[in-house]
Amino acid sequence: MNTVAGRPVIVWFRRDLRLADNPALAQAMASGRPIAPVYILDPQHGRPPGAASLWWLDKSLRALDADLRRRGSRLILRRGDSEAELRRLIDQTGADTVMMNRLFEADAFARDADIAHALKAEGVDCKGWNGALLTRPGAVQTGSGGPYKVFTPFFRTLMETAEPPPPTPAPDAIWTPDDIAGDAIDDWRLHPTRPDWSRGFDWTPGEDGAQAALSAFMTRGLGDYADGRDRPAQPATSRLSPHLHFGEISPWRAMTAAREAAASGLVSAHQAETFVKEIGWREFSAHLMHHFPYIVDRAFRPEYEAMPWRDDTAGFDAWTQGRTGYPLVDAGMRQLWVTGWMHNRARMVVASFLVKHLLIDWRRGEAWFWDTLVDADLASNVQNWQWVAGSGADAAPYFRIFNPETQSRKFDAGGAYLRRWVPELARLPDRWIHAPWSAPTEVLQAAGVRLGHTYPRPIIDHAVARDRALGALKSIAGAQE
Repeated sequence: MNTVAGRPVIVWFRRDLRLADNPALAQAMASGRPIAPVYILDPQHGRPPGAASLWWLDKSLRALDADLRRRGSRLILRRGDSEAELRRLIDQTGADTVMMNRLFEADAFARDADIAHALKAEGVDCKGWNGALLTRPGAVQTGSGGPYKVFTPFFRTLMETAEPPPPTPAPDAIWTPDDIAGDAIDDWRLHPTRPDWSRGFDWTPGEDGAQAALSAFMTRGLGDYADGRDRPAQPATSRLSPHLHFGEISPWRAMTAAREAAASGLVSAHQAETFVKEIGWREFSAHLMHHFPYIVDRAFRPEYEAMPWRDDTAGFDAWTQGRTGYPLVDAGMRQLWVTGWMHNRARMVVASFLVKHLLIDWRRGEAWFWDTLVDADLASNVQNWQWVAGSGADAAPYFRIFNPETQSRKFDAGGAYLRRWVPELARLPDRWIHAPWSAPTEVLQAAGVRLGHTYPRPIIDHAVARDRALGALKSIAGAQE
């Protein structure tokens, strides 16, 4: 490999932290030239990653560097303005080509285009591929040539038109010049200290961790996915979301694995396609944000900007701390704080509680999720919060207000999820654990529960909250079922 000649090709890693199925890396390797793999931590561009995302990034970059070193290469780390750091690397190496997998958020997309045009004017070729989505935004269009705003027809057209790329294995060997300096990842201090709040994180970031998660899901979760994904006590979800966000696995590989499992008889086609639709929803969110970038901080449906949100600091604090008095809401928020992740059914319930029970602006909840979720993805985060709030594309109807008690009884009937994350209620019988405020005094005493002391009373009555929310939503001009 040391005989590899020619100017190095810079492979600019971003949210594609893998070696297999990586179009930019595959194209760079096909050139037969030395490779300069670089990751640039750019604090000036875009929304800064949340604390949990930085935790994941730290581990994922270390895993990628280890994978590269096993192949004779290494990951070059730089911090600063992306264009400035690329130019510095070009000057130091003599590279005349930069290859990347595209980011499709509007500001990142525009930034990359500006960099490509500026470098091209100076004789440096800058090439980009789609390594993050099933297909690039703009490739799935309505009959009139515009973007879809409703999921079902979007998904149907996506499945009819998207072509899977050929799978590409990780290279056996990669040669990188020895004389390219980079930062030490320890100096970036991405891991939390004083305190280290990540001790409950049970994740293995990196490409190997992503493949292990996919394999585990294929054998233990996919077979009951359609029903099990709604039951927070069951390990039926894929837990692939952070791996997909950081590009440790391609969505095509995840989707293909599910369909191959169905074709082989390991699971039913219904189970596999239910999972594929979730990949499609992720895709829908990314395409929406590309076409309508304002949805990051404004309602997709403009009439919802008139929503009379409340400034309720005490309510918001109770929500973030898992102290609302509603066990399912509190279990979800505590799971999030301890593990950096929350079950998808709990996410819907806690989001609905914030925006409809407490009438707190969805943007505050989205910001909290952004900081605390290891899978915080801007498009998915924004789209899902707006879906719950009723302000998004193809959103839930405004009158859909989750009853936390009903949701808990339906999807965690035995209370296993509640007992794990709200242990102060663990001794309550199944009948009462979903609504401890309704339990007889002697039942509470026997379980060691003192409402208002060991566990809070509900911070708001569900019926009162529902009526208030419906009144507020009906007051919005144009709000419809």
